[in-house]
Amino acid sequence: MNTEKPHGVSDTQVLSWAESILEERFQRSNFLTSPTLTRDYLKLKFADKEREVFGVIYMDSQHGILNFDELFQGTIDAASVYPREVVKAALAHNAAAVILTHNHPSGTPEPSTADENITKRIISALETVDIRVLDHLVVGGTDIVSFAERGLI
Repeated sequence: MNTEKPHGVSDTQVLSWAESILEERFQRSNFLTSPTLTRDYLKLKFADKEREVFGVIYMDSQHGILNFDELFQGTIDAASVYPREVVKAALAHNAAAVILTHNHPSGTPEPSTADENITKRIISALETVDIRVLDHLVVGGTDIVSFAERGLI
C-alpha cells in the first residue's frame, strides 16, 4: 500500500478528507455498533484541536445517531462545561441517550478528578429528564479512555 501523499497536498488537507470520510460513515451507519468506528471518528474529530473541546453524541432510543455537537471550547488544559447546557441541547435533539466526549490536547487521555466530577453532574442532570449517559470518552492523541470500560459510569 502506497502511504505517500500526492505532491502539494498538506497534512491538514489529508486530515480534513479523512474526517469527511469518517463523518459520512459515522452518520450513514446511524448506529453505534462499532466502538472502533466511534473511536476512529473521535480521534480525527479532535486531532487538530489545540484547545480542549467538549462534545456530545446524541442518540435515539435504539442508539441511532441523531447528531454530534461540540458544545464547549476552552483553553489548552480546561473547558468550562455546564450541565444545564448539555440538558438543553439533548432535549433540543430529542435524545434518549448521549455519549460525552472531550479531548486532552496534551495527548494524555487519563481522566482528571474534574472530568469525573463533571460527568457525575451531567449524569445527574440528564437523569431528571430520562436521558441516559452511555459513556464519556476522553481523547488524547491517538489514545481514548472510556469511562464505561473503567467502571466509572
